[in-house]
Amino acid sequence: MLTTTTPIGTFGTTGTINYHTMDFFKLIKRFIPPYKGLVALNLFFNLLATLLSLCSFATIIPVLQMLFGISEESVRYVEIVSSMSLDETLNALKGNLYYLLNDCIVQYGAGWVLFFLGLFLVVMTSLKCATTFLASYFMVPIRTGVLRDVRQQLYNKVVDLPIGYFTEKHKGDIMSRMTNDVQEIENSIMASLDMLFKDPIMILIYIVTLFFNSWKLTLFVLILLPLAGGLIGRIGRSLKRTSTRGQEQNADILTQIEETLSGLRVVKAFNAENKLRERFERLNNSTRATFNRIHRRYMLAHPVSEFLGTTLIAVLLWYGGGLILSEHSTIDAATFIYYLVIFYSIINPAKDLSKATYSVRRGTASLDRVDKILNTQSTIVDQTNPICLNAFNNAIHFEHIHFAYQTNRPVIQDVDLTIRKGQTVALVGQSGSGKTTMADLLPRFYDVTQGRITIDGIDIRDVRTHDLRALMGNVNQEAILFNDTFYNNITFGVDTTQPAPGGGTWQQAVEAAARIANAHEFIMATPNGYETSVGDRGGNLSGGQRQRISIARAILKNPPILILDEATSALDTESEKLVQEALEHLMKDRTTLVVAHRLSTVRNADLICVLHEGQIVEQGKHNELMALNGYYRRLIEMQNSK
Repeated sequence: MLTTTTPIGTFGTTGTINYHTMDFFKLIKRFIPPYKGLVALNLFFNLLATLLSLCSFATIIPVLQMLFGISEESVRYVEIVSSMSLDETLNALKGNLYYLLNDCIVQYGAGWVLFFLGLFLVVMTSLKCATTFLASYFMVPIRTGVLRDVRQQLYNKVVDLPIGYFTEKHKGDIMSRMTNDVQEIENSIMASLDMLFKDPIMILIYIVTLFFNSWKLTLFVLILLPLAGGLIGRIGRSLKRTSTRGQEQNADILTQIEETLSGLRVVKAFNAENKLRERFERLNNSTRATFNRIHRRYMLAHPVSEFLGTTLIAVLLWYGGGLILSEHSTIDAATFIYYLVIFYSIINPAKDLSKATYSVRRGTASLDRVDKILNTQSTIVDQTNPICLNAFNNAIHFEHIHFAYQTNRPVIQDVDLTIRKGQTVALVGQSGSGKTTMADLLPRFYDVTQGRITIDGIDIRDVRTHDLRALMGNVNQEAILFNDTFYNNITFGVDTTQPAPGGGTWQQAVEAAARIANAHEFIMATPNGYETSVGDRGGNLSGGQRQRISIARAILKNPPILILDEATSALDTESEKLVQEALEHLMKDRTTLVVAHRLSTVRNADLICVLHEGQIVEQGKHNELMALNGYYRRLIEMQNSK
C-alpha cells in the first residue's frame, strides 16, 4: 500500500513538500516499494535490451572493415595472458575478432560473411525488441498500481476527514485534486517512469562503451553535457510554477460548475445567466492562457534537446576527425563511425529523459496539491486505548461545554444539559442560536473546545468514534440518499453479512422498516419495487418520500439514541403529517435529541431547551415555558402570526 510522508499541520494549516529540492530517487522510494519485484524485472530486461543493442551495433565495424578492405598484415592472432592490462586485453580481443573474420572471408568468401553478419544483426535486433517489450510489459502494472494506490488513499483520507474540513474547502477544489491532479500524476510522473528507469541505464552503458572506444573523445563530450543539462533544467523549473497555477484554475472551474448546477433554480429565477456566463468565460480564458504557457514550455523540451544533440554531434565530428587525422590517433575510421552511432543512440534516451524531467516537474505540482489533502491531520482522533462502549444505559450529559468554529467566534457558551435514557429533548431557538451545532457535537462531528460530553459518565472523546456513532441514528433536514436502489439506501447503515434482526431475512427487515416509515406503498408502486434506483441524490422522489426513506434507514439501524435535525421543516403539510407519523414510530422507546424549527412538532417533548446566542436561556415542558412568558412564548407567537 502506498505510504505518505509525515503529516504536516492540521486542516487549518497544511504544509507542502518542496519538490524543487526533492531528489527524484526519494520520489521513487515513496511510490515503488510495493512493486520491487516488477521493478527488478523491468530493470533486468532494460539492461538486457541495451546490451543486445550494443551487440547489434557492433556489426557495423566488421562490415565497414570489409567494405574498406582488411589487409592480412593488419590483423593477427594474439594469445591473451593474465599479465595483460585491461586496455591490452580489449585490443587483443578486438584483434582476434578481426583475425577470425578475416579467416572466414578467406574460407567462405566476403558475400557469405556479409550475409551472416546481416542475419546476426536481425537476430540481435529481434531479441532487443522482445526484451524492450518485456521491460514495458512489467512497467504497466507499476504505473496502474501506483495510481490505484494514490486514488484509494486519497478517497480514504477524504472519507476520514472531519466535517469541519469540508466547510472550509470548496467542493470543486477537492474534486479537482481527486480527478485532474491525480490524472496529471498519471500523465506526468507515472508516464515518465518507464523512461526514467530505462534511459539512465542505456545512457550509462553507452557512455561506458564510449570510454572503452576512446576515453579522450568521451571526456570531451562529458564536459559539454552539463552545459546542455543546465539549459534544460532552467526551463523545467519555470514549468512547475506555471503548472501549479493551472491546476488551481482547473479547481476554480470545477467549483463554479458545481455551484451553477447546485443553484441553477436560483440562477434562472434571478435571470443571472449572463452574469455567470461572463464570469465563467473570464475564468475559462485565463485557464486557457495558463495552459498555453504550460504546453508551449513542455513542447520546448524536444526541439531544445534535439538542437543540443545535433550541436554535440557536429562538435564531436570536428574533434574526433582531428584525432583520426593526427599522427598518433588511438581510434580508426571504422571504430569512430561505430562511436558516432553509439553516441547518436544516446541522444534519443537523453531527449526522453529531459522530457521526462519536464513531466516530473509538472506532476510534482499536482502531487503538491494532492499531498495537502493526504498530509492533513484530522482533529477527530481516537485515543490509543479507547474505552469500549457498546450500549447506552443511563444518561447523556453536556457538561458546561463551549465550542467555536475556525473564526473563533463562540457558538456554544457554557451549556449544561442532561438527557436521560428514554427522554425526548428538543432544542429550539432562532437561526444561528447553536441548535444544529449542539446536535453535531454529540456524534463527534466536531469536538468541544471546553467542557465535555459524556454517555453513562464516559467522555465521548475516550470512546472509539465508530462505537460512539453506532449508538446513534440521524435524520436530517436534507435527506441524503445515494444513487442506488431503495433496498441499498435503507440498508446503508447496517452490515447485511450478519443475521437480520428478528430471525427473518434482510428483505423482510427492510420491508418492515419501510412500513413503519410509511414508505412501503410508494416503493412498491415503482417498476422494480425495492430494486428501483432512487436517482442522483434521490432525485426521482419527492421531499417527503426521500425523508421517509431516511427514516426507514434509521429504523432498520435501530439505534438507542436518535438525532432529528429539523426533519420536517422543508416539507409540505401532507408530507409532514406522514413523516411525523413515521418519526413518532421511530422515537418510541428511544432517547431522542430533536432540533426543531416548527415548534408545533415538539409540544409533547419531555424537555424543551431554548437556545439564544449559544446559551440555554429557558428549559422545561411546553406549558411551563409558555407560563414563563419569555423567549419560548415569543417564538410561538411569531410562528403563529405567520
